[in-house]
Amino acid sequence: MNDHNSRKILVLGVGNILLKDEGVGVKTVEKLRDGYSFSSNVELMDGGTLGMALMEPIMEFDRLIVVDAVVNGGEPGTLYRLTGVEMGKSVAFKNSMHQTDLLETLATCKVLGNCPETVVIGMEPKEYDPWGTELTPPCQARLEDLCRAVLREIAEQGGEYRPNAA
Repeated sequence: MNDHNSRKILVLGVGNILLKDEGVGVKTVEKLRDGYSFSSNVELMDGGTLGMALMEPIMEFDRLIVVDAVVNGGEPGTLYRLTGVEMGKSVAFKNSMHQTDLLETLATCKVLGNCPETVVIGMEPKEYDPWGTELTPPCQARLEDLCRAVLREIAEQGGEYRPNAA
């Protein structure tokens, strides 16, 4: 793999793994970490529900790929890719479980001088109440598709990956 790429990419999985589909971002990052090796310019991070506490690590990167549950009125398991204006619109509708915190964090990063180019790759949840640590069947069925969408985004942003040996 080419480890000389100058764009530093952070793949940030956010969500609460104790609330079923709400943890899809974190579960995606875990699955990617277990299944793939990445070029040195790509870092995967479990952001959980840290919100503004993620500001410092976010500011170290040129590109940010957020993986999260996105409530957008689609069928459970529907995948979304949100950027720029779409991310702003989704805040008005409270689409993403963490997007308000995310946009506040990114706005603060911008004020402080480094806000990475950001995309949200998300999945429509079925349930996030009551408590539970497993994804619902429709979201579990699309987890591989969500991983592939994140891998495509990594490649488009200048990162590289390869599957780990079985």
